[in-house]
Amino acid sequence: MSKNIPAPFSCQSTPQVPELLNSLNCTLAITTFQAGKVIFISAKNDHEIIQLPRTFHKPMGLAVKEDKIALASKDELILFKGSTTLASSYPKKTGIYDMLYVPTAVYQTGEIDIHDIAWVGDDLYAVNTSFSCLVQLDEYHHFSPVWQPSFVSALASEDRCHLNGMATEDNKIKYTTAFGTGDTPQSWKAHIPNGGIIIDVEQNEILSSDLAMPHSPRIFDGDLFVLLSATGELVQIDRENGKREVIYQKDGFVRGLAKYDDYMFIGFSRLRKNSSSFSKLGFSEKALHSGIAIIHAKTRALVGEIRYLASVDEIYDIQIIPNYNRPNILNTISQDYKSALITPQSTYWGKSQ
Repeated sequence: MSKNIPAPFSCQSTPQVPELLNSLNCTLAITTFQAGKVIFISAKNDHEIIQLPRTFHKPMGLAVKEDKIALASKDELILFKGSTTLASSYPKKTGIYDMLYVPTAVYQTGEIDIHDIAWVGDDLYAVNTSFSCLVQLDEYHHFSPVWQPSFVSALASEDRCHLNGMATEDNKIKYTTAFGTGDTPQSWKAHIPNGGIIIDVEQNEILSSDLAMPHSPRIFDGDLFVLLSATGELVQIDRENGKREVIYQKDGFVRGLAKYDDYMFIGFSRLRKNSSSFSKLGFSEKALHSGIAIIHAKTRALVGEIRYLASVDEIYDIQIIPNYNRPNILNTISQDYKSALITPQSTYWGKSQ
């Protein structure tokens, strides 16, 4: 008897998820570099969720600001502008979408392994993991270094400490995460899984250490949170002394964190069996699925979960698109985006490609 094979990108959600997304009037946006997709997850109604997967080359960090989205991919950063009018008149599905994100600019970064990205004011910043530094992005350079850890002696494409996460507050970069404090090529790999750190960027000092592969540092309502991927923990970090408190623990490799209203959204990944790094974590038998866990921030209770049955094994980032429950996004791989035109005064659908 042949086994039933799930359809590509099929997933299951607990009954609370569509009702919650519907009531919050928001959409989840996730990146999965392993599957090469940005996926929008919305509520179709109070009982069903609906997905929109869109292909990109190794999508990683994602940033949402007002009607704009920025996406880091394999060797470029793509900027998108949202339009409600283009959405409602989208030729392939008229009257279905309430927002359409159209590519309007591309920064050629080269393969510098960008992880987290963020707007700081009107400027875009990124974690340049390959060069172990924070960078500003503009139209004239592949990247402009603005900060590096005190223990990194030189900029080189060597991934010395696996700098990956970035937390912002009040239009400043406040904290970064890394897997180690080494100053030689990929030296962080010698300290998996508990050599991770959080760095206070302004002081350029380590705030917290001995962390289990920290990712996705975020500041919510003045409090600092981070995901410890190797132990499946969401922890709160005391910003004065670096002590940590476990808020929630998940069986799986957690990465990707967002908060909206009273709810925190945590990405979790299925571990790669052939990964030399993942093989040292010790809980691969429990990490059988990837998906999103939804935590009520005040009670710390799990209130919903999405689990992928096919295609998606690893999630990198999660962001919230507020006020839209059926957005669409166009990539630069197909030709559709060339017909969607945005000017300061209006929008148009041009000639089909």
